Amino acid sequence: MIEHFREGLIVCDADGVVRHLSPVAERLLPEVVPGRALAAAGVAALTTGDAGEFGHRGRRLRVRQVPLSGARSCHYVEDVTDSVSRADALLAERARSAFLAVVGEKLGNPLHPDRAAAAVVRLTVPTLAEVAVLVLAPRAGRARWWRATRGEDESAAVDSGMLSATALPTAIAEGLCGAEPHAVDWLVEQAVEAGWLPGLEAREVAARVVPLPGRDAPAGVLLVARHATRWYDEDDLELLRAFAARAGAALTTAVLYRDQAEVADTLQASLLPVEPVTVAGVQWGTAYRPAQASLRIGGDFYGSHRLPDGGSVFFLGDVSGKGVEAAVFTGQLRQCLQALHRVESHPGRLLKLLNDALLETTQAHGQGRFATMVLGVVRPHRDGGLTLTMAGGGHLPPLVLRACGEVETVPLSGMLIGVVPDPRIGEVTVRLAPGETCLLYSDGVTEARGGRRGDEQFGQDRLVTAVTGCHRVPAPALAERVEQVTCDWLAQGDHDDIAVLALRATGPGGRPPRHLHAVPEVGGPGEERETRS
Repeated sequence: MIEHFREGLIVCDADGVVRHLSPVAERLLPEVVPGRALAAAGVAALTTGDAGEFGHRGRRLRVRQVPLSGARSCHYVEDVTDSVSRADALLAERARSAFLAVVGEKLGNPLHPDRAAAAVVRLTVPTLAEVAVLVLAPRAGRARWWRATRGEDESAAVDSGMLSATALPTAIAEGLCGAEPHAVDWLVEQAVEAGWLPGLEAREVAARVVPLPGRDAPAGVLLVARHATRWYDEDDLELLRAFAARAGAALTTAVLYRDQAEVADTLQASLLPVEPVTVAGVQWGTAYRPAQASLRIGGDFYGSHRLPDGGSVFFLGDVSGKGVEAAVFTGQLRQCLQALHRVESHPGRLLKLLNDALLETTQAHGQGRFATMVLGVVRPHRDGGLTLTMAGGGHLPPLVLRACGEVETVPLSGMLIGVVPDPRIGEVTVRLAPGETCLLYSDGVTEARGGRRGDEQFGQDRLVTAVTGCHRVPAPALAERVEQVTCDWLAQGDHDDIAVLALRATGPGGRPPRHLHAVPEVGGPGEERETRS
């Protein structure tokens, strides 16, 4: 029966002489001979009397001693090589899975290439390497690199630098082309020559290079190195490639986000409202707050263009919708105005030309967008007064602050712009005496919802009340006041785009025109406004 046991049996008498040796024990421990003392076999684990595991002839054995009657004893010997290997492989796999889980968590946040690259090399040390160098794909002929070095306390010290694309080591250049260099000897020498392995000599180091997958080409190359006492086996390389795949995805996302952010910043800068041009006798005041403060752009717009006769075309309007799409449509509208005012300066006819241009644009793109607008021409007089000729395209009527303190509503009406081929356009002429102001505003002011219950519109009556008594206030301060009282009414609640344009007759010898542009910082509507004078 015992010949078929999985364990081998060694039976010894009271003097420690082997009296029986099963076939399994004979195969596992050929040094043990029946009739001779067990101690003579020279296997220390058999004479200590303790149970445990030990290595023998390339195998892993487990031994336990059981006392028998008559002072005899029996040693049970089991070959546990395969089970230990499986357990070790399971533990290693769990460790790899835990490491990759941490990698996925840590690399899921950085959305900037520099921070993502620093996180990659920091995660590499010390699990995969004692020194890790990440080289990003060259940009504008130069390649940025990051290096993490293992410290005495297991932490990673990170530094970075820049190299010309032509000065990259050959192994790195091959990796950036998608290859995985395998000539370890010259790979280490190149890393040492590049100065990436401080204090180490080539003969002391084991190194590997793996490309980091990108969209069309590798996003970068990762060089890992550690002391030659720990070579990179197939399991290490498999883990390294899995790590590289996650790192490449994080870097690709970060680079894509950076590129999109650069495009967005460029577009935002081109779509922001432009301050009115300087005109003799006119003082401008503007305020602007988009609905989505993080974008800094919206669907409200204002501006002006100088005319050859010394006057100026001015405008304020609001396009349908909000956000990026509305801002793009606003940019198209402003470009049309910039071109059309050179061929037509009469407000009514200019507004009809603009309507035709917008209809052609919206129908071609199937957008179905429209705009409301007040467009006027201001011309100064020798006495310091101004004449405003204004055309209305479905927008809210302007207000005039008279020198006596009264606030008048300009009777200006009209149809929406960009809806029908021949809209009805209202037109009116207003005379401003020196010190009087005309105020244009978008529906983001009058339709702002807030108050005690949070759902009541600000309304035109409250606007008139807010500007009553402000007839001596400069145009920039008046625009800021309208923007401020609107935001106070909102109490940091959601709102539509807000735009205000004020023009004041400065009178003879008036102070030079001054602009006030109130636009919230990216942080949000509750933060301090940027002011430019």
